[in-house]
Amino acid sequence: MEKGGKLFHPGLSLDCVIFGFHDNQLKVLLLKMEHTDHWALPGGFVYKDETLEAAATRVLQERTGINDIFLQQFHVFGDPARSDRKYHSNRLKKLGIEAEKDHWLLNRFITVGFYALVEFSHVTPTPDNTSVACEWQHLHNIGNLFMDHRQILDKALETLRQQLNYQPIGYKLLPDKFTMPELQTLYETILGKKLDRRNFQRRMNSYGILRRLKETRKGGAHKAPYLYSFNLRKYQQALLEGLQGGW
Repeated sequence: MEKGGKLFHPGLSLDCVIFGFHDNQLKVLLLKMEHTDHWALPGGFVYKDETLEAAATRVLQERTGINDIFLQQFHVFGDPARSDRKYHSNRLKKLGIEAEKDHWLLNRFITVGFYALVEFSHVTPTPDNTSVACEWQHLHNIGNLFMDHRQILDKALETLRQQLNYQPIGYKLLPDKFTMPELQTLYETILGKKLDRRNFQRRMNSYGILRRLKETRKGGAHKAPYLYSFNLRKYQQALLEGLQGGW
């Protein structure tokens, strides 16, 4: 902690919004902060010889246990009042460190926002050394967050909606095999609105990015729906051109 001023780029941090999809719910991975009731987004500092992308990948690997993560930088947050100096000062005291006013942790920090898309079942949530828990939370059940992390989360969701036709969001969040209702629920959850079932199915099929498998989803009370998978080559090509039409 005391050597951080020599190791890390001064005044620069990053925060990551990690999205997962499970039980037809969009979830966000959060950390329960030590010595506070607040939850926070996973984040960290940037080593002086490290790129932003490398720093974000490192933080995400430590929090999720996954190496190959889809990652997008989406915004920079630079409000002069965003840093919680009181929290950091109290934490330093608990560690037995009497910090001067110019201690590196008490300076103003500009943070770079990244969002990540992960397959829920592949993640092993792991706390860092400033937190006591690391858990998935349903997007709509998230309460108060640390500092400006609610603003960061809201901006990430806004970006996700804007990029729905240009990034492999369905491919990254869904399992390898999924039903059309599950795909529709994912889109509805991200967009925050209901979509007509027939129009959605017709539109997704028109893109030519899905393969309908011979398997069906067993166990429901109704007729078992067919399983689908993405044709990755066609999906990537379609995203380069942009899936046509707004939602």
